[in-house]
Amino acid sequence: MFWTKRVVIGDGERGLVYRNRQFAGVLAPGVYRRFDPFKRVEVVVHNIAKPEYAGSDADVLIAALRERLADYFVLANLGMDEVGLVLKNGKLEDVLAPGARRLYWKGLVPVEVQAVSIAQGLDVEARVVKRLRQLGVLERLTVSLIVPEETAGLLFVDGKLVRTLAPGAYAFWNFQKNVGVEMIELRVQSLEVSGQELLTRDKVSLRVNLAASIRVTDPVAARTRVAKYGDYVYRELQFGLRKAIAAKTLDELLGDKASLDADIFGYVRGRVTELGIEVLGVGVKDVILPGEMKEILNSVVQAEKAAQANVIRRREEANATRSLLNTARLIEESPVLMRLKELEALEKVTEKIDRLTVFGGLDGVIKQLVSLKQ
Repeated sequence: MFWTKRVVIGDGERGLVYRNRQFAGVLAPGVYRRFDPFKRVEVVVHNIAKPEYAGSDADVLIAALRERLADYFVLANLGMDEVGLVLKNGKLEDVLAPGARRLYWKGLVPVEVQAVSIAQGLDVEARVVKRLRQLGVLERLTVSLIVPEETAGLLFVDGKLVRTLAPGAYAFWNFQKNVGVEMIELRVQSLEVSGQELLTRDKVSLRVNLAASIRVTDPVAARTRVAKYGDYVYRELQFGLRKAIAAKTLDELLGDKASLDADIFGYVRGRVTELGIEVLGVGVKDVILPGEMKEILNSVVQAEKAAQANVIRRREEANATRSLLNTARLIEESPVLMRLKELEALEKVTEKIDRLTVFGGLDGVIKQLVSLKQ
């Protein structure tokens, strides 16, 4: 009839009826006729293939339907300490922030909303992390990270240290709280202290390069008890080096470098142990002298070596003279030994002669070559 309104609701649709702009009911799929001579009835048709309710009057529907709300909608009403996981057809499709309130149509797409409490912890389950990564929203909704091997991760929530993270993959909900993670290297680290201009006890200026190996044993102490543990250890190495150099003369430094390393090591280890840092080794790499001091030192070394060479030369000459004296005494006491020495001399002479003519026999040759003491 002229005053009758015909309304058709498809299988994938639902109709919301408003009379005088007030909610009056929900229409399931079918054909309806409404007597509306004054055009006071309005039917809004919603496509429920996308189950999220797109209207702006969700609170009106909740209040009006009351107990009958569950017949048409799935209500997601989250607390301020809850995150909502929206599952469609059993698969995670969306995440609702704490305090969210949403309506989802029932009928075409099965929808389930799982509330996850974040009051006791912000950890995101591995299966949820995997799905959020597939949806491309992981970085927006969570703080995700990987803690490598030989590294400790310190988890801070609103500036407060919560716990230490072992190597692995982690994700934390990024709602309401400020979440941050700091990485602390647990492997052995090297520190170089280069170009330190220092004075020895005897006022000699020199430049020293130092190397040290350290390792963090307590990441919490290293992070919370000092602002930057690397800078702190560097300064302590400088102080230890300055103290050790100032306590020794140049000769002591050059003569016993190992004791210098030990002094610096003992000083630094005592200063950083309580900070959760272990000093594995300290060594002076280079001791560089000024040009004029290097020349003086070279002159001293040359003089010392020359004196040592003279002493060795005189000692060897004395030993040789003593040996000759002992040989002369033995020859004097033994005619046979003297004869043997004469034959040795004759052998050496004949080695350098191609041809030898002998007159008067062997005895004459010997007497002519060697003067014998009578």
